[in-house]
Amino acid sequence: MDFLSKLLSQHAAHAHWYIFAFSLLAGCNIPVSIDVLVITAAILAAQFVPENIWLLYSSVLFGCYFSGWIAFFIGKVLGSKLKSKKFFRFVLSEKKISSVKKFYRKYGMLVFIVGRFIPFGVRNALFMTSGISKMSFKRFMLLDAPACLLWVTVSFTLFYRLGNNFDLIWSHLKTFNIYVFLAFSVAVISIFWYKRVNRSRSQKSNLLP
Repeated sequence: MDFLSKLLSQHAAHAHWYIFAFSLLAGCNIPVSIDVLVITAAILAAQFVPENIWLLYSSVLFGCYFSGWIAFFIGKVLGSKLKSKKFFRFVLSEKKISSVKKFYRKYGMLVFIVGRFIPFGVRNALFMTSGISKMSFKRFMLLDAPACLLWVTVSFTLFYRLGNNFDLIWSHLKTFNIYVFLAFSVAVISIFWYKRVNRSRSQKSNLLP
């Protein structure tokens, strides 16, 4: 804990540049957590460099926004190649792309607002799917801009307010992550179990005369 505090304080004056750069890397599907970057920026603003609060806020805001652009163009330019890769095959299946198109037409900006608040790589999948589905870049920018502004502002403000309790938050962060992982695991297992039961029932009904 003391080492982390020392490390953050040593680089706090230039942290906004690092956060902006890492946000762009996240758009390239490099395993960098945008959520962690927002939390880090907020805590730095609250604990270490309060005079840089607007620099830190701007770095995550524009970093997250431009990160979405990168993911969009990856989908737009490399979409057909990505769909053939095992890693992207499930996320970027034709069925999911078709579903996303329907959501866009029906809910518009709401899809981006909800997507921005969901972690674990859902955002990049949404942005890449937008590119693959041939959405115009202008429309993408207009839909994602308010969603990104809302998500970054809410998240940054929340963790900035909690920044004064940094020690307490950090001590409970590992426990929180375990609960999130368990909840996610239960959800995934439940979905697989539900599909398996339905498949079994369907097979039995097909065997009946």
